[in-house]
Amino acid sequence: MIQFKIQRLIFTAFAYFFIVNARGQFHEIGAFIGSSNYIGDIGTDKYIHPNSPALGLVYKWNTTDRFSLRAGFTFSKLEENEFRNRDLNRFRRSYKLSNNIQEAMVGIEINFFEFNLHDEALGFTPYIFYGVSYFRYEQFYLTPNGPFDPPTYNNYGSDEKIAFPLILGFKINPNPIFVIALEMGARYTLTDNLDGSNPENEFADIQEYKFGNIMNNDWYIFTGLTFSFTFGDLPCYCKD
Repeated sequence: MIQFKIQRLIFTAFAYFFIVNARGQFHEIGAFIGSSNYIGDIGTDKYIHPNSPALGLVYKWNTTDRFSLRAGFTFSKLEENEFRNRDLNRFRRSYKLSNNIQEAMVGIEINFFEFNLHDEALGFTPYIFYGVSYFRYEQFYLTPNGPFDPPTYNNYGSDEKIAFPLILGFKINPNPIFVIALEMGARYTLTDNLDGSNPENEFADIQEYKFGNIMNNDWYIFTGLTFSFTFGDLPCYCKD
């Protein structure tokens, strides 16, 4: 029930962002280009190691020079390979991960400094983003095939879950109509099965399919650049 309510909230927010009249506000629309990695029960012990392409769309509604409402859609393939692992036990296990992710996200972006797009001069600021995302991923479980042999993937469809993103970034605007940003965003998911380590639904009670730490949910991270163009009337940012 809670997940259903959050899904309705996300879709309502998206509809509001894209239907609202542009007059009197300053908007951005652009693209995210970067890479992804996941954190879970397969692969390396590194937390940030982008290894698979990620692409997306970004929309921002700049309500003031410090706050923006942000929405976006990103897709990638989470990949991992235990053959390149410093942990000998994982290296011997030789598991691999390949899981397609499609994510819709909304939230608020907060600038550390004033970021006034009125100014013709170059502006910059670090920023932080908090929000909620709704993502689709593939469900599967793994059947081991012995040391040094990849396991068998047993795919049983797709599922949707909620994640909570936290993004840190730094952006500049060379002129009032163009913004470039470098950012890293971690997503804490409400599932422990991005890697097939804790199967759900009809396979949830089959213990032999489970491995790793089933008490910790999985994470995934997007790292890259956003390029956006501004449009709409410039907001005043004035104090009465």
